Amino acid sequence: MQRLAAEDILKNDENYYALVIAVAKRAREIVDDANDNGESVVEKPVSLAIDEFVNSQFKIRPYDIN
Repeated sequence: MQRLAAEDILKNDENYYALVIAVAKRAREIVDDANDNGESVVEKPVSLAIDEFVNSQFKIRPYDIN
């Protein structure tokens, strides 16, 4: 497994905090989907989520505080 730096994953205006939150939410979705389908997750959900962001299968949505 290749370890990537956050800077390698982040695009122009994205920040580290947004990446952490997005990966955590996606990892929870992966686990929830597996549980709903009666499956077990063999690989770590966080690793799967990071791979999805690296491969541009998911994108970080901007969060508006206002």
